[in-house]
Amino acid sequence: MSRVLVTGGAGFIGSHLCGRLLEDGHSVLCADDLSTGSRRNIRSYEGKPRFRFIKQDITRPFSARADRIFNLACPASPPKYQSDPLKTVLASTVGVLNMLELARRTKARLLQASTSEVYGDPLVHPQKEDYWGNVNPVGPRACYDEGKRVAETLLSVYGGQRGVEVRIARIFNTYGPRMDKNDGRVVSNFIMQALRNEPLTVYGKGGQTRSFCFVTDLVDGLVRLMEADDVEGPVNLGNPAERTVGQMARLIRRLAGSRSRIVFCPLPVDDPKCRRPDISKARRLLGWEPKVSLAEGLPETIRWFREAYL
Repeated sequence: MSRVLVTGGAGFIGSHLCGRLLEDGHSVLCADDLSTGSRRNIRSYEGKPRFRFIKQDITRPFSARADRIFNLACPASPPKYQSDPLKTVLASTVGVLNMLELARRTKARLLQASTSEVYGDPLVHPQKEDYWGNVNPVGPRACYDEGKRVAETLLSVYGGQRGVEVRIARIFNTYGPRMDKNDGRVVSNFIMQALRNEPLTVYGKGGQTRSFCFVTDLVDGLVRLMEADDVEGPVNLGNPAERTVGQMARLIRRLAGSRSRIVFCPLPVDDPKCRRPDISKARRLLGWEPKVSLAEGLPETIRWFREAYL
């Protein structure tokens, strides 16, 4: 049993992680500034003896007792991280530096939630951890993409020179209950539009690909990575099953029983044309791979959206 700090713990993935850690018997301190997270996501945990919430912005130093630190604190959806790009950059630089210093002082192991966005609009497919990426450093997505790349550099420095035990998880597209209906992502957008029988907005021609991992699978990967020994460098966590955005629109429309039509909109600047993780490293070092298929995960997610938002 460990004392675990989860920053960004009231967010979509963070709240599921808090639940998993509580189930595993750990004491959990959930820190979140609630700029994109919600107390609703952690309501079922509050009042439990091994769970505590603090409202905290990680760009401001704070103290906590922890054996393990999962740093998930950063806006992650394009509309949210582009709405305040400076705050996004600071979360991935100043915020990560504060978490590394906390880990150094408490001798805690730190796992940083990085992202597949470090690969940018990739020229290599599927993406392996040794690919350096194709990122526009001054585009509208740079505040997030480059911020996360700097975060990985900071972890590498602290791991190599300051003796902090670090883990880097490159998270690919994840979906499931507790997604924000306004986060601007493919799954949440399509589900809300389908449930309301509104047009499904597909950007570009719908041929760009994504790989979708159910949130419980992703959380299992994070836990395994945190506890694994002798892991060096980033580890991809995601589902290697690839779908086009157009296919996802038609699938969600059918599962939701929707009458929505599909409309096509201009492709956003620097939107990746393909995204698929090579997870051979996670399979080899963690014994991990996704188990929940879209046929299982999407209906559960659609039910949750219907109950939560309609």
